[in-house]
Amino acid sequence: MMDRNLVIQAPSDGQAFDDTKAFDDSQVPLYYTRKTADILHKYGPGPRVHFHVGLFAPDAKPNTTVSQRVLKRRIVDSQEAIVSHAARTWGVHSAPPRHLLDIGCGLGGGSLYWAQEHGATVTGLTVTADHVPVIEDFARQAGVADRVTPLLGDIHDLNATRKYDAAYANESSGYMDRERLFQVVAGALKPGGWFGIQEHFICRPEWTEFIDGYYKTRLGTLTEYITAAEAAGFELEQDEDVTDRVAEFWVQSMAWNTAELDRGERSGTPSSWSRERLQESTITHGKLYRIWRDHAMETRLLLFRLGGN
Repeated sequence: MMDRNLVIQAPSDGQAFDDTKAFDDSQVPLYYTRKTADILHKYGPGPRVHFHVGLFAPDAKPNTTVSQRVLKRRIVDSQEAIVSHAARTWGVHSAPPRHLLDIGCGLGGGSLYWAQEHGATVTGLTVTADHVPVIEDFARQAGVADRVTPLLGDIHDLNATRKYDAAYANESSGYMDRERLFQVVAGALKPGGWFGIQEHFICRPEWTEFIDGYYKTRLGTLTEYITAAEAAGFELEQDEDVTDRVAEFWVQSMAWNTAELDRGERSGTPSSWSRERLQESTITHGKLYRIWRDHAMETRLLLFRLGGN
């Protein structure tokens, strides 16, 4: 098993690339605890609250000279759209899973989606203790408290055998040891079960440090994922590149940040975000838009299937 504090990555051109900078996974729960109020303010109020990029129509360039309320609705709708798009293309509507493991479930938006839209019984795994009561409250609001169970724990330590029909990781696998992730999921799934992943993948390694540092993550390459999956007994069934359709998310997010700054200045009411934090986020999202536009990073929807009947 790969050392969880050692990042070993390879760029998409196949040339060797070693980055031995330590990854401190103890910082991940702290990062998400500190961001909870910001996430709820920007993407809430819920009950389905997501913290990931969203999907826009091909070639969509919706104008940004609209109200902050419209921008927020547009962002949230795009987040819902990418989850429902994945479910549709993965064939979930015709064969919904009875039991699903949502790995790195955040504030539970995905877990509630699988329970509400597809009737699944969901275990939402999180490393952030403060998120457990929030997810429980949202599940009650959504009427699926009997089908959504948040579980505090680390996927690397999960000990479940043939328990789930499906597993799902939405922009959370970047925080994990990929070899261990696929090993654990392979053990937790029933034979023939699927593992759906939404994630960002490195195409130009020079941007790795910038993105990993901002989001406290450690992104990898598509080759790394496929290799780890095959070693654990998975086959890649679907690989969809949605980079061009999510790049617009950064533009809309920048516009929301700017509107939040303007709102605070006009009303004199401070934002839940500090002015400095909003400015930093806006500048960073501008860089992220260019990175995604140029495919220095790519967002993909992957569907893996565990061997066996």
